[in-house]
Amino acid sequence: MFVILMNASVYQDGDLIIGGFFTLYSFNDDSQAVWLEFRRRPSKNVHFLKFYSSNYQYVLAFVFAIEEINRSPYLLPNVSLGFDLYNALHSEKRTLESCLMWLSGLGKLIPNYSCVREGKSVAVTVGTTWAISAQMGTLLELYKYPQLTYGSFDPILSDRSQFPSIYQMAPRNTALALGMVRLMLHFGWTWVGLAISEDMKGIQFLWDLTGEMDKNGICVAFVEMIPITERAYFSLAWQYHYRIRYSSANVVVIYGDSDSLLGLSFSKWNILMTGKVWITTSQWDFVFSESYSLLDSFHGTLTFSQSHKEIPGFKQFLQGVNPAKYPQDFYLAKLWFLHFHCLLSETECGKLESCPPNVSLESLPLHTFDMTMSDGSYYVYNAVHAVAQTLHELLFQLSEMQSPGNGEKPVVQPWQVMFQSRQVLPDDLLILNSAQIHNQSAGDQIILDQQATPVEEYDILNFWNFPDGLGLQVKVGHFVPLAPRDQDFSIHEELIDWAFEFKETPRSLCSKNCGPGFRQTPQQGKAACCYDCTPCPEREIANDTDMKQCIKCLDDQYPNTKRDHCLPKVVTFLAYEDPMGMVLACAALSLSSLTAVVLGVFVKHRDTPIVKANNRTLSYILLLSLILCFLCPLLFIGQPNTATCILQQMTFGVLFTVAVSTVLAKTVTVVLAFKSTTPGMKMRQWLLSGAPNSIIPLCSLVQVTFAVVWMIIAPPFIDTDAHSEPTLLIVVCNKGSVIMFYIFLGYLGSLAMGSFTLAFLARSLPDTFNEAKFLTFSMLVFCSVWIAFLPVYNSTKGKFMVAVEVFSILASSAGLLVCIFAPKCYFILLKADRNILPGSRSKAKSR
Repeated sequence: MFVILMNASVYQDGDLIIGGFFTLYSFNDDSQAVWLEFRRRPSKNVHFLKFYSSNYQYVLAFVFAIEEINRSPYLLPNVSLGFDLYNALHSEKRTLESCLMWLSGLGKLIPNYSCVREGKSVAVTVGTTWAISAQMGTLLELYKYPQLTYGSFDPILSDRSQFPSIYQMAPRNTALALGMVRLMLHFGWTWVGLAISEDMKGIQFLWDLTGEMDKNGICVAFVEMIPITERAYFSLAWQYHYRIRYSSANVVVIYGDSDSLLGLSFSKWNILMTGKVWITTSQWDFVFSESYSLLDSFHGTLTFSQSHKEIPGFKQFLQGVNPAKYPQDFYLAKLWFLHFHCLLSETECGKLESCPPNVSLESLPLHTFDMTMSDGSYYVYNAVHAVAQTLHELLFQLSEMQSPGNGEKPVVQPWQVMFQSRQVLPDDLLILNSAQIHNQSAGDQIILDQQATPVEEYDILNFWNFPDGLGLQVKVGHFVPLAPRDQDFSIHEELIDWAFEFKETPRSLCSKNCGPGFRQTPQQGKAACCYDCTPCPEREIANDTDMKQCIKCLDDQYPNTKRDHCLPKVVTFLAYEDPMGMVLACAALSLSSLTAVVLGVFVKHRDTPIVKANNRTLSYILLLSLILCFLCPLLFIGQPNTATCILQQMTFGVLFTVAVSTVLAKTVTVVLAFKSTTPGMKMRQWLLSGAPNSIIPLCSLVQVTFAVVWMIIAPPFIDTDAHSEPTLLIVVCNKGSVIMFYIFLGYLGSLAMGSFTLAFLARSLPDTFNEAKFLTFSMLVFCSVWIAFLPVYNSTKGKFMVAVEVFSILASSAGLLVCIFAPKCYFILLKADRNILPGSRSKAKSR
């Protein structure tokens, strides 16, 4: 079996050296971890090697940047940059192993010792995890080496008091949580699970994400904090998998580094953890499967990646990379050996033979090597250029300070580089742009200080994992936090290919959507996104899905049977075409015609005793007022307008006052007629003077005064009744002032009660033509009608209120007509022989 020995480092000489630490391979000798790889218990000393092919792009970006700078006539002229590359083991036990080897210069672990008399190293690039950067940063700070990290931004590393020599190339992900929430809102995902690494960066992201989710009504289905220590992880690994796999949430946010234990956790579930939509960042490399399949767990994953410009020439550089071009790079030889099935030379150690012709990195599948520059590689590229710019300015200053004629190149110390970085701009800020770096093709702004806030932009990528090695990362959306609200987020759903289990856009809800006509009712003791669907109450609708509150229809609208939209109410009123209106109108016309006939009879027989008795003038006035009272309901029927609304109450009140005051006058006339027969009484003078007739104008004047006050304070007006009938909008006349309306009725009632009382007292007076009994009955009927009117009127609504008032007018008027004039008409028309005075009757008999 042939193997390629992994040396301590890959070295290229130069005037100045930049160190690089990249996670390219790992050893694992933890007995608990071995259980994940073997079916039986292995021996205690088992070691196995894992090569991270995808991370090798960091190395190539590092080399590309150095070669680009060395070719530039503007940046570091006459100075060549070299590199010293080491593998950074991601292990709690061996993180500092490579760093100590680099410091010693012997490839051996010798702390506090260096065999290199004149060191050329001036800066270091480290990453990708917080653990590697923090541990190496603490050690390298003792030697004053500036360290530039290419991993995702970590708030801990921004603490200048703890890590004064660390500069983070990645910008703050301040808007990442907002972008993910915008994505959830776009697809209506309100029930989302979270799997986050249990470190300071993960906790900060969890705080930001849950805050944005709460603001936008998105609930957290579960939170799985994946430990960052190996012992804690392996003891609970299967529990994390189980809870995530069987959660009802179809959408899961993953946040962490692929080199961390979070990446190790999910890499072992690339087939079993299906049926989920994963939302993650570009720092987490989820492409683990070496055999492409639609059943891969991460097919359809949506990734947020920092937008950056393409580096010209980088892809062509990758296409030209091969072991023959870089023979000292044993990492590249290892990659070629593993994936192109080359053979090792038996005569020359480490040399490859029998490799396929015309192969390149572009031939490798996506899970092995991606030709598109990753975020980490972009940060590595910028880190090298940032160091070069700092060195350029530092060497320029040192050359000015050097005495003329001295041809030696200035000696650069790491602490000088770190100091110079802080002098470019105050507050530890180093900004480079295309004007400062002539050969930095991308031209993006580089910010090495955590206090500065660069413009954030994110591309949303969709992972396609198809057969035959056709894995792709397809850009399907964009998020620009600082753009206007309607332009900051865009997504092309037609480009997204979801996981195999989803035939359409996935849904992730705690409860099913409440359709139109229903509102959400929270379930007690559960998250706000868990609810029951309750039908909207009367007069309310829900015209959209998942409405928390139903919407009341306007007064002129009513909900349909499904209660999902409002319909316009039909405008109605007590019309003549209405059966009720037709009956009342006919009754009013009939009764007014009948009263006119009675008046005609009285006029024709005006000289008869029964007509002349009790003042026939009052009878004429009463009959005329009754005719008008019967016609008064016609103002209540038909479509109301301002004039009719005012005339309804004024006409009704004044006419009935005239009628009732006339009855009162007739009653007073009866009383005075009998009292005037007593000798010495002055009643006869009052009777002859027509004093009872003055009661009518006096009483009517009082009612007219009330009417004027009513018109001044709050006159009646057109109104609508939207509550009596659910589907009808009834046009009615509003009284304006209810108090004045009841004052009207109260005054009318007081007159009626006065007439009734006086007539009741005079009912037993003896006389042939005494109508006191009839007046008593008429007032009794009148008062009974209006007393019954009050509760009935107040218990009805809409046009039925109008009908009740009209009926009361007709009934009370008819009571007066029948009780007072029916007996007289009976005698006049049917008992004419009795319509004479007693003396006249005797004379007629004698003749």
